[in-house]
Amino acid sequence: MSTPNVGVLALQGAFREHIRLFDSLGVSARGVRTPEDLIGLDALTIPGGESTTISRLAADLGVLEPVTQLVKAGLPIFGTCAGMIMLADEVIDGRTDQQSFGGLQITVRRNAFGRQTESFEAPVSMPILGDSPFPGVFIRAPWVEQVGEEVEVWGQIERPEGSRIVAVRQGPVVATAFHPELADDDRLHRKFLSLI
Repeated sequence: MSTPNVGVLALQGAFREHIRLFDSLGVSARGVRTPEDLIGLDALTIPGGESTTISRLAADLGVLEPVTQLVKAGLPIFGTCAGMIMLADEVIDGRTDQQSFGGLQITVRRNAFGRQTESFEAPVSMPILGDSPFPGVFIRAPWVEQVGEEVEVWGQIERPEGSRIVAVRQGPVVATAFHPELADDDRLHRKFLSLI
C-alpha cells in the first residue's frame, strides 16, 4: 500500500505540529490553504486554534465549501480542539455567524473548560488505544455534551463535575477536544492513519 497523502488545514493554529508528527511517522503531510491544495488528499486534519478565526479564514480563502463536500463524501478527517468544533453539527457558545464543516452528530460546548489561563493536562481514558491513558493537553478546549446514534465515544476524562466526553469517532471522522499533536504520544495519529 502506498503512503497516504495527508493534508493539514494550515489557516491558523497548531498545523505545523501535526505536519511534523505525520512526517515523523513517515507519512506525506502538507499544509492546505487553498481549494487546489485539497486535490489528491487521502485524509485531512483540522487542527486546534481559534474556531471562529478558522471559520472566517476558510470562507475567505474558498476552502469552507470544498472541505464540507469532502467530509460529506467520506474523506477521513481528524479534528483536534477547534477542529472538533468545526466538525460538530451543533455548537453551544459559538458566534452566530460562525460556519462549520459539519460531519459529526455531536453537540459541543465551545471553551467548555475555561479560558487560556485555565488550560491543563489530564489523562484521557481511551480504551481504543489500550490500557494506558492518553496524555491530553487541553487549551480553551470544548467538550461533547451530546452524541448521535452513529457516534462512538473514544475518550473521556473525569472532572469534579463528572465524566466528560473528549474524543469521538463517526465513520471516517475522528475528533478530540484536546491537542494530541502537543503530547509526546503518537498513538492517536497512528490510529487515525489506520482508518485511511
